[in-house]
Amino acid sequence: MSLKLYELVGTDPSRPFSPYCWRTRMALAHKGLSAESLPWRFTEKSTLVPHGSEKVPVLLHDDRPIVDSWTIATYLEDKFPDRPSLFGGEGGRAMARMINAWGDIAIVGGIFPLIVADIPNNLGETDAAYFRQSREARFAGKSLEDVMSSRDTGVVAFRKSLEVMRQTLKKQPYLGGGAPNYADYIVFGGFQWARVVSPFKLLEADDPIHAWREKLLDAFDGMARTSPGYEV
Repeated sequence: MSLKLYELVGTDPSRPFSPYCWRTRMALAHKGLSAESLPWRFTEKSTLVPHGSEKVPVLLHDDRPIVDSWTIATYLEDKFPDRPSLFGGEGGRAMARMINAWGDIAIVGGIFPLIVADIPNNLGETDAAYFRQSREARFAGKSLEDVMSSRDTGVVAFRKSLEVMRQTLKKQPYLGGGAPNYADYIVFGGFQWARVVSPFKLLEADDPIHAWREKLLDAFDGMARTSPGYEV
């Protein structure tokens, strides 16, 4: 069996930083699977076109492409049913689908303006120029620095937006219950993305979400913690 994973990197190929690739990385580890990392950069879209995509993650299973982190998670669940479940059954899969959307909107979307101007610092010149041009277009030409200029107040609102998650983690150690599952990896992917690209502190040390993140950094023999990142 051959598994290969296209992952977003910058100048350091050992520093993958896509939140969606981290969802997949954690899912693979949960299943006890390992994949060869194939470093990919923003301006290398043509590399993925033969696999039916222009963005990562793309997982190759014996050269068959599986595109998109959610699709990859469900593929792993169905293809390797004898390994630990990512969802804990169809009910868990249905709940995780909602968390997947919430993770995109509230976590990735909420973190993005808090770290956006730090991301080009991790990129080569060509990719940094592409990232700046494409992302500033989303903000009607506003510079990344201007978007991020209010992050000291913006992070307060972001922390408040996590209250439902915080209340959940006061009652149980993980979103998945007594042990982490794919719901946890969806959300963790966003926090790991931020940790890899930015020194900005998203969470207070006494926040239950901070304690949850620390446990996931240490999961799977510290796979996420040992990946290059900032101490935040």
